[in-house]
Amino acid sequence: MKKKQALPRLGFLGTGWIGRHRMEAIVKSGEAEVAAIADLSPDNAREAGRLAPGAPILESLEELLELDLDGVVIATPSAGHCYQALRALDRGLAVFCQKPLGRNAEEAQLVVGAAQAVNRLLGVDFSYRYTDALQKMHQLVSSGELGQVYAADLVFHNAYGPDKDWFYDPELSGGGCLMDLGSHLVDLALWFFGYPVVRSVSSSIFAGGERLKGGSGKVEDYAVVSLVLDEGHTVRLACSWNVSAGRDAVIESSFYGTRGGVSFKNVQGSFYDFVAERFRGTACETIAAPPDEWGGRCAIAWARQLRLGGGAFDPQAEHLVRVAEVLDAAYGR
Repeated sequence: MKKKQALPRLGFLGTGWIGRHRMEAIVKSGEAEVAAIADLSPDNAREAGRLAPGAPILESLEELLELDLDGVVIATPSAGHCYQALRALDRGLAVFCQKPLGRNAEEAQLVVGAAQAVNRLLGVDFSYRYTDALQKMHQLVSSGELGQVYAADLVFHNAYGPDKDWFYDPELSGGGCLMDLGSHLVDLALWFFGYPVVRSVSSSIFAGGERLKGGSGKVEDYAVVSLVLDEGHTVRLACSWNVSAGRDAVIESSFYGTRGGVSFKNVQGSFYDFVAERFRGTACETIAAPPDEWGGRCAIAWARQLRLGGGAFDPQAEHLVRVAEVLDAAYGR
């Protein structure tokens, strides 16, 4: 009888809402085992422990790294991502991290370079690309059915703002709504266009209705960014916190080609339900609609790659630096 392959043993660092959600998705998928939980908050750790009753509950990354693990899932405040990922990689562990991987391109490059040097799998939770809607849109674009795709408009307006103080400290967060929400939009734009050279980046960034000045100690709550890509193709991005959107959120990504277009939109202000539409002139066809349980798919895909591929470095991780470079340019740093 063939011996059953052992599942990868994962440590979970940070088990707030999103950390627990990703843990639950991985547990349900059966792709990996929750070997340990580490969180400074006893309440968070206790809630996470219900998902993995046999896993020890620890308080620090250092305790986690003393265990026999194959990978670490990081869902902590942004300021710690670079250091924590580097420590895990230094121990030879694969890493799955919440975005942003770093507060700037230098930190992102440090982590990607370290993962490549030790040949370990690195993933970041750019989760929206795993929605059924965006997957179907990407297939149409990459197949050439829309002809030459030359323009895109992407928005993420949130009628609320984050409920943790560290989001509003640029030293801890790396930026405001552009880092938090706009990073998803930059990732999607570069992915759809095949990671082209970005010729130029221009931006207008606001805090409280006024242009944000460097060194103010504030983070932006509204940002508009324009990209010109290698062949002159254009991308326009807009994102915000606490905006009067008339609904909970406006989340849209539209791509226009010489033979048609596609668009991704949230349904009635939802953060979770999306439709995808294909355009031919004035005709519109729905190609994806709710329900769609997409939130944990990125984490599951990473865990599956770890299980099946042995945890070797994936060159796709190098694209994470490209995203960070565009954000740096938008911030003027």
